[in-house]
Amino acid sequence: MRRCSLSIPSNIAEGYRRAHRKEFIQFLQIAYGSASELEVQLLLSHDIGYLDEEEYNVCNSLLTEVLKMLNVMLSKMKSI
Repeated sequence: MRRCSLSIPSNIAEGYRRAHRKEFIQFLQIAYGSASELEVQLLLSHDIGYLDEEEYNVCNSLLTEVLKMLNVMLSKMKSI
């Protein structure tokens, strides 16, 4: 969970520093994939009892916001 949660902003930063818009889009997609990976890991952690309902809901709510932001960024970059 730590690895994929750190991967999200790292890929956004790396993609932003690339010279081309297409590369930035590619790295945003990788960040989105890492966020999706974290989503599954949160579900599994809840299902096996590592996270209680409240912890899961807080984490899932924050992750949902991140996924929405990434989706908007991807949409805007693709429309340019």
